[in-house]
Amino acid sequence: MANIRDPKMKRITNKTLANAFINEQVKAIKKQVGSKKVLLALSGGVDSSVVAALLIKAIGKNLVAVHVNHGLLRKGEPEQVIKVFRHNLKANLIYVDASKEFLNKLKGVNDPEKKRKIIGKVFIDVFAREAKKLKGVAYLAQGTIYPDIIESKGVKAHHNVGGLPKDLNFKLVEPVKFLYKDEVRQVGLALGLPHDMVYRQPFPGPGLGVRCLGAITLDRLTALKETDYILRDEFKKAKLDQKVWQYFTIIPEGKSTGVINGKRLYGYVAVIRAVNTKDAMSATIEELPYAFLKKVTNRILKEVKNVNRVVYDITPKPIGTIEWE
Repeated sequence: MANIRDPKMKRITNKTLANAFINEQVKAIKKQVGSKKVLLALSGGVDSSVVAALLIKAIGKNLVAVHVNHGLLRKGEPEQVIKVFRHNLKANLIYVDASKEFLNKLKGVNDPEKKRKIIGKVFIDVFAREAKKLKGVAYLAQGTIYPDIIESKGVKAHHNVGGLPKDLNFKLVEPVKFLYKDEVRQVGLALGLPHDMVYRQPFPGPGLGVRCLGAITLDRLTALKETDYILRDEFKKAKLDQKVWQYFTIIPEGKSTGVINGKRLYGYVAVIRAVNTKDAMSATIEELPYAFLKKVTNRILKEVKNVNRVVYDITPKPIGTIEWE
């Protein structure tokens, strides 16, 4: 099939159209796959989660979903994937905790591009290792969406599970390849996925690896997860989570001098960043209320060990990029 969306295809804007799409794709998947097994790398992002839910509806246990925890996911995300897919949807889910393997490979690596390449390579190695243990798998499912196809034609390359060894020899199943992100979300809601998963904010491929700046250490990574969790929790409570496109914390290298209980504390700095954008080519800063920032800061300083300073990044793009690395 050509990688061109049918111009007559209706935009999926409501539950009725989403259910019609689901029924159509369930039939198409059954026809394509038959009784064969399908393998899927399930990240927990909306695209792969919707594909997983579609495949479960179509072929049940013949979907083998592999969730690789590389230790760079946000707090609570691996647990959410396990709860939703293994317990709620009864999926055939393989959970791989490879966090130590990833962190060992990243030890002492400062350059962000080197970190990205290491994270990508180790992920492929772990996923391929799990794939080779399985029998009867003939297909690989991917969460490719239509903007990926468009951008791959000269803007930038997209690889959902790029670089897999050729000897795996899988055929592709891409049931949402002609949908835009908003349509994927409509389908996810119609499939009964949790709102938090369907509207999960954009997350870089290397995960927190590019927000724990410079060489990653376990204590800074832990501080990053905790500060990010607090920020996301307060955004949700203040009902700002649907107003701001992306919001997160960053833990730079280096420390700051502080005082706690009358004693000197040499701790980390947490940076808050919140941006709005239409195309990610440029971004504006969301002017968060001072009372909100103060509440987040107080929680971080009280609850997160080794963090003694919180700052708010108000740099737009350009000149700054959305991520720091």
